[in-house]
Amino acid sequence: MMRAMLAVLALTGLVATAHAEVQTKYNFTGTLFTPDKPKPAAQPKPRRGQTIIQPANTTPDVMASQVSSYRGMEVVPYSRALKPGTIVINTAERRLYHVLSDGMAERYGVGVGREGFTWKGTQRISRKTEWPGWTPPARMIEREKAKGHILPAYMPGGPNNPLGARAMYLGGSLFRIHGTNQPASIGTAASSGCIRMLNEEVTALYEKVKVGTLVIVE
Repeated sequence: MMRAMLAVLALTGLVATAHAEVQTKYNFTGTLFTPDKPKPAAQPKPRRGQTIIQPANTTPDVMASQVSSYRGMEVVPYSRALKPGTIVINTAERRLYHVLSDGMAERYGVGVGREGFTWKGTQRISRKTEWPGWTPPARMIEREKAKGHILPAYMPGGPNNPLGARAMYLGGSLFRIHGTNQPASIGTAASSGCIRMLNEEVTALYEKVKVGTLVIVE
């Protein structure tokens, strides 16, 4: 069991467990792209900027020496005519916008789906969970087993869980906006379809967002 747990913590690319393999099972509005045969993910280029101080919820392979260009949430002008409270995720920018009143929005850095695991569409937040547990989908377990990685059938919520401190579920799918135990992945395309945020930022957003909130992924 301990060996399986250590194997999980060594997996950098598996933090976002919700993925596009559920596309035929759930009623999505928008376009989902098949993840069955994704191309090998390109290695991210080193990013320079603010040094990340390793928090308690970081897995051992994320070291304090890693750096990120993301410097935290900003309140910025936002001209789109959307109801305050709406969430817009711009996957090209790798930014999440939480629409405020008076033409402003909170802008957060996020991690998005890697090549082969991207999707676009609209959903509403259907559920909110603090320190969510993780149940890897069967196809993910099989895919990683072929690589020599053994995933657990279930991992309870906690500091080492890939879903981080909070999760906001999107419709009836397995996709979520959630925290991460890999903070250096923010601003990259590294997930299996979920939207990752820093734990402290997803916790703050979680308190502001209600079940039923519209989420636009583009």
